[in-house]
Amino acid sequence: MVAGLATIALAGYGGAADLSRGQYLVEALAACDNCHTPRSPNGYDFSARFSGGSQTFAEKDYVVRGPNISSDREMGVGSWSDDALRAAIVAGVGRDGQLAPPMPSDSYRALTKNDLDSIVAFLRASAPIRAPIPPQRRAGFWSPHPVPGAEAPFEVAALSDRQKRGLYVASIARCLACHSGETDGAPDHANKLGVGGKVFTTPAGAVAASNITAHVEKGLGAWSDEDLKRAITQGVSRKGEPLKPPMSTLAKAHFARMSAEDLDALVGFLRTIPAKE
Repeated sequence: MVAGLATIALAGYGGAADLSRGQYLVEALAACDNCHTPRSPNGYDFSARFSGGSQTFAEKDYVVRGPNISSDREMGVGSWSDDALRAAIVAGVGRDGQLAPPMPSDSYRALTKNDLDSIVAFLRASAPIRAPIPPQRRAGFWSPHPVPGAEAPFEVAALSDRQKRGLYVASIARCLACHSGETDGAPDHANKLGVGGKVFTTPAGAVAASNITAHVEKGLGAWSDEDLKRAITQGVSRKGEPLKPPMSTLAKAHFARMSAEDLDALVGFLRTIPAKE
């Protein structure tokens, strides 16, 4: 995105932030544009990238939209400190208090220190867009629900293990935040890991997240690795039918950019989710 700036050193935080790595994380795994870039039926409006999302998330305790996270100093995050940005990303805490649950900080807790720095650097390098901050209403407190095993930052060395890398990718891509069953409106990883059922309301209608456990009939147990990879990156089911949004949107706009190594690791991890109906 920014020619000639492959690496930016971040003083006082140890190590360096790689812009290309930050771009990959933002675009292929975390899918930040999905909530923070305006879009139409034709896709994202990258001329206004990170200026704020089009979708409103409304529940009894909050009404929010993805805010401006461009580098604009007044309306975006250009004046935020690196620590403030990190806190928003992995702890769900903004400069004016706790962020609402649509910000998937629970899933980003696993980010390695360097990967988190790389995301911050990539956001810093984005074009400043002066777009009004949408009205936000937040009340109450929301407990974190990270994926088991991904509650804290990973060490880089752990990612050389295929199974741990798969868990890392699954956490950042929010696979289980969407596909685990819920109790009292929150993911119940302890009892409903991967069983699906969460309902998403989109312009195309309401759709329930699929079961992604190893169950042969209800889940992915009968799917081949190629079936899974096609669903993840192309938004196409085992039978060749197009999946519904939001999975189809995420697959085509984001997960299609996933590296072969990360995709293989993710499929391997999904195979380990115990079968449940």
